[in-house]
Amino acid sequence: MNDSEHDVLAYMAFPRQHRTKLHSTNPIERLNKEVKRRADVVGIFPNEESIMRLIGAVLFEQNDEWQTASRYMMVEAFAEIDAQETDPILSISNKAA
Repeated sequence: MNDSEHDVLAYMAFPRQHRTKLHSTNPIERLNKEVKRRADVVGIFPNEESIMRLIGAVLFEQNDEWQTASRYMMVEAFAEIDAQETDPILSISNKAA
């Protein structure tokens, strides 16, 4: 357990506003559902390249949405990561996020 402490607490190096979003798999699950929904509409793909084009288009669309519409993670906050070189273990607080 002690050997994995650094890996388990790696998300603590990110800005506080991102931590609650990083420990959840909800965005990934939602993205997988959207890919599956779009693939089900097409039904049968003629070749592997067509599947890759569809999935790529869905990923590009979702990336644009995350960057502009929902602002899921504020890009400006990532500048704080380089500015702060703190030990993740020392930045843990007892308060709920």
